[in-house]
Amino acid sequence: QVQLQESGPGLVKPSQTLSLTCTVSGGSITTSIYAWSWIRQPPGKGLEWMGVIHYDGSTSFSPSLKSRTSISRDTSKKQFSLQLSSVTPEDTAVYYCARNVKSTTWGPIVGYDYWGQGTQVTVSS
Repeated sequence: QVQLQESGPGLVKPSQTLSLTCTVSGGSITTSIYAWSWIRQPPGKGLEWMGVIHYDGSTSFSPSLKSRTSISRDTSKKQFSLQLSSVTPEDTAVYYCARNVKSTTWGPIVGYDYWGQGTQVTVSS
Protein backbone atom coordinates (compact mmCIF):
# COMPACT_ATOMS: atom_id res chain seq x y z
CA GLN A 1 0.00 0.00 0.00
CA VAL A 2 1.49 3.30 -1.15
CA GLN A 3 0.15 6.55 0.27
CA LEU A 4 0.98 10.12 -0.69
CA GLN A 5 0.14 13.17 1.37
CA GLU A 6 0.47 16.79 0.27
CA SER A 7 1.19 19.46 2.83
CA GLY A 8 1.92 23.18 2.88
CA PRO A 9 0.23 26.55 3.22
CA GLY A 10 -3.20 26.91 1.68
CA LEU A 11 -2.84 30.64 1.09
CA VAL A 12 0.02 32.35 -0.73
CA LYS A 13 0.35 36.02 -1.56
CA PRO A 14 0.95 37.19 -5.13
CA SER A 15 4.62 37.38 -6.15
CA GLN A 16 5.63 34.95 -3.40
CA THR A 17 6.72 31.34 -3.74
CA LEU A 18 4.30 28.46 -3.38
CA SER A 19 5.90 25.56 -1.50
CA LEU A 20 4.35 22.13 -1.06
CA THR A 21 5.71 18.83 0.19
CA CYS A 22 4.56 15.32 -0.66
CA THR A 23 5.27 12.66 1.94
CA VAL A 24 5.36 9.07 0.73
CA SER A 25 4.62 6.03 2.86
CA GLY A 26 4.68 2.37 1.89
CA GLY A 27 7.06 2.93 -1.03
CA SER A 28 10.48 4.18 -2.05
CA ILE A 29 11.23 7.33 -4.03
CA THR A 30 14.51 5.81 -5.20
CA THR A 31 13.02 2.79 -6.99
CA SER A 32 14.02 3.21 -10.63
CA ILE A 33 10.78 2.25 -12.39
CA TYR A 34 8.81 4.95 -10.60
CA ALA A 35 8.83 8.73 -10.78
CA TRP A 36 7.02 11.38 -8.82
CA SER A 37 4.92 14.18 -10.29
CA TRP A 38 3.11 17.32 -9.31
CA ILE A 39 -0.21 18.00 -11.05
CA ARG A 40 -2.67 20.82 -10.47
CA GLN A 41 -6.28 21.60 -11.33
CA PRO A 42 -7.40 25.24 -11.43
CA PRO A 43 -11.07 25.96 -10.71
CA GLY A 44 -13.23 24.92 -13.64
CA LYS A 45 -10.28 23.58 -15.62
CA GLY A 46 -8.66 20.25 -16.29
CA LEU A 47 -5.62 18.64 -14.77
CA GLU A 48 -2.29 20.25 -15.62
CA TRP A 49 0.92 18.30 -15.24
CA MET A 50 3.60 20.51 -13.73
CA GLY A 51 6.73 18.44 -13.43
CA VAL A 52 8.36 15.24 -12.28
CA ILE A 53 11.35 14.07 -10.30
CA HIS A 54 12.90 10.71 -11.06
CA TYR A 55 14.52 8.14 -8.82
CA ASP A 56 17.96 9.65 -9.42
CA GLY A 57 16.87 13.21 -8.70
CA SER A 58 16.65 14.37 -12.31
CA THR A 59 13.68 16.57 -13.16
CA SER A 60 11.45 17.58 -16.07
CA PHE A 61 8.86 20.35 -16.22
CA SER A 62 5.94 21.55 -18.25
CA PRO A 63 7.25 24.12 -20.75
CA SER A 64 4.71 26.69 -19.59
CA LEU A 65 5.90 26.45 -16.00
CA LYS A 66 9.56 25.54 -16.35
CA SER A 67 10.90 29.01 -15.63
CA ARG A 68 9.07 29.18 -12.29
CA THR A 69 9.10 25.58 -11.10
CA SER A 70 11.49 23.51 -9.04
CA ILE A 71 11.11 20.00 -7.64
CA SER A 72 13.43 18.55 -5.04
CA ARG A 73 13.53 15.54 -2.78
CA ASP A 74 14.63 14.36 0.62
CA THR A 75 15.20 10.63 0.39
CA SER A 76 15.74 10.17 4.12
CA LYS A 77 12.27 11.57 4.81
CA LYS A 78 10.71 10.00 1.69
CA GLN A 79 9.51 13.40 0.58
CA PHE A 80 9.55 15.45 -2.59
CA SER A 81 8.69 19.11 -2.77
CA LEU A 82 7.34 21.66 -5.22
CA GLN A 83 8.44 25.28 -5.45
CA LEU A 84 6.50 27.62 -7.73
CA SER A 85 7.82 31.16 -7.73
CA SER A 86 6.24 34.50 -8.63
CA VAL A 87 2.71 33.25 -8.17
CA THR A 88 -0.40 35.04 -9.38
CA PRO A 89 -4.10 34.35 -8.84
CA GLU A 90 -3.92 32.19 -11.98
CA ASP A 91 -1.94 29.71 -9.90
CA THR A 92 -4.89 29.10 -7.58
CA ALA A 93 -5.65 25.38 -7.86
CA VAL A 94 -5.88 22.05 -6.15
CA TYR A 95 -2.37 20.62 -6.17
CA TYR A 96 -1.73 16.90 -6.30
CA CYS A 97 1.31 14.72 -5.99
CA ALA A 98 1.27 11.34 -7.70
CA ARG A 99 3.47 8.38 -8.51
CA ASN A 100 4.31 7.68 -12.11
CA VAL A 101 4.94 4.20 -13.48
CA LYS A 102 7.64 3.72 -16.11
CA SER A 103 7.86 0.83 -18.53
CA THR A 104 11.49 0.23 -17.52
CA THR A 105 14.18 2.17 -15.72
CA TRP A 106 15.00 3.98 -18.98
CA GLY A 107 11.58 3.77 -20.57
CA PRO A 108 8.77 6.30 -20.85
CA ILE A 109 6.27 7.13 -18.14
CA VAL A 110 3.11 5.17 -18.90
CA GLY A 111 0.71 6.49 -16.28
CA TYR A 112 -0.08 7.14 -12.63
CA ASP A 113 -0.90 4.53 -10.04
CA TYR A 114 -1.12 6.43 -6.75
CA TRP A 115 -2.31 9.96 -5.98
CA GLY A 116 -2.46 12.15 -2.95
CA GLN A 117 -5.84 13.54 -2.00
CA GLY A 118 -4.91 17.01 -3.23
CA THR A 119 -4.52 20.27 -1.38
CA GLN A 120 -6.16 23.59 -2.17
CA VAL A 121 -3.81 26.52 -2.64
CA THR A 122 -5.24 29.99 -3.08
CA VAL A 123 -3.15 32.90 -4.31
CA SER A 124 -4.61 36.09 -2.89
CA SER A 125 -3.60 39.19 -1.02
